[in-house]
Amino acid sequence: MKYLWWLVVALLAGLLGVLFVQYLSVHPLQMSFYLFATCVVLFILIVVLKIGFQRTSRLIAILLSLGMFIVGHLSMTKIILTRDDPRHVPELTRAPGDPGLGHTAVVYMTHGEPETYNPIGWINQFNEFDEQGIAFIPMLARPFFFNALRNSYLEVGKSDHHFMHQQMINSLEATYRAEGDTTTKFYLSFLDDNPRPDAAAIQALNEGASKIIVSEVFLTISNHTAEGEHQIQELNIEETYGIPVEYTGPLYDSETLMSMFVERANANIGDVDKSKVGILLVGHGQPDEWDAEWPTETEQEIGFRNEVLAMLAADGYRPENLSLAWMSFKQPKPAEKVEQFLENGIEKLLFFSAAMSADAIHSQYDIPELVYEADYPDGFPVINLGAWNDDPIVIQAIKEKIDPFME
Repeated sequence: MKYLWWLVVALLAGLLGVLFVQYLSVHPLQMSFYLFATCVVLFILIVVLKIGFQRTSRLIAILLSLGMFIVGHLSMTKIILTRDDPRHVPELTRAPGDPGLGHTAVVYMTHGEPETYNPIGWINQFNEFDEQGIAFIPMLARPFFFNALRNSYLEVGKSDHHFMHQQMINSLEATYRAEGDTTTKFYLSFLDDNPRPDAAAIQALNEGASKIIVSEVFLTISNHTAEGEHQIQELNIEETYGIPVEYTGPLYDSETLMSMFVERANANIGDVDKSKVGILLVGHGQPDEWDAEWPTETEQEIGFRNEVLAMLAADGYRPENLSLAWMSFKQPKPAEKVEQFLENGIEKLLFFSAAMSADAIHSQYDIPELVYEADYPDGFPVINLGAWNDDPIVIQAIKEKIDPFME
């Protein structure tokens, strides 16, 4: 009988680890069920430890429970991380060697974020870094990361990322149509949402494109641009069909995009003199370990924002009231810089999610929360100028990257 108690403890503790990971990572509609199940199993485990063991054996049973909880926790975490990407990729029906119908296709490629909580993008990211040997969040802690992501969604309700990029590609197409281009077709694609870049490229091929231009709507060259390029390159389009595939590169060197920050700031300062306005450009940030693999991510993000600060200073803002900050991994954090601005006597604060192409959880929740941690007076004007979004200047910057390949 005593061996049965030990077996029950081991099974309950392992099940508890599995259920707890599920609670941390499932869709919000399933949270209540898994929380209830976790509490029930924990209660039963406590009862079994109390009535089935005494003194030393109880201590050993508790240690066994902790060990089996970790086993269950790790096992369920690994199962989640092996989840297949469910996004549909259409069948490529175009015959090899088919030259197409003569028109150009623009595959608008950007990061992407599901409208509601779905961890598949981060699951793919974790697996990619594990394959590359890049350290990022220990296995045991990853369910807590998913939980934090879910909590961010619950705070803001939904991400506007997909909706905003749909508006942006519509504006881009309208700009070309206004210039008399009636043949180029435009296809939206996302690394972490539907449709994927390879799915968009396949659709373009099936619809007869004779040239594909991949518009990389990112700020920097990074693992994200590499991932999207890799998906499309795996289709072997040039070798199979003899048609060119061009990549525009991201927008870190776009002076037009830089000018948007000045124009938007000027439109939002109101009656406050520029010398009394603080402007903070908040970047995303990546771990130092990633810099060894993708140094362009940080170098280009810093370089781009410094150029924007120089433009702002040239436009009349005081350099001491202009600064960079980081959302994650790097210093300084936003609140620190805001408090320095306040010591300088600013009367209004503007901040941008400077590396975000379109509003997302980071710009809707994470970065504002970091800014609001600063100790500023009640009623002090703090204006979130968000991500790039569907600004005519942003659309022009994207178009300028595409245009050289349209010839």
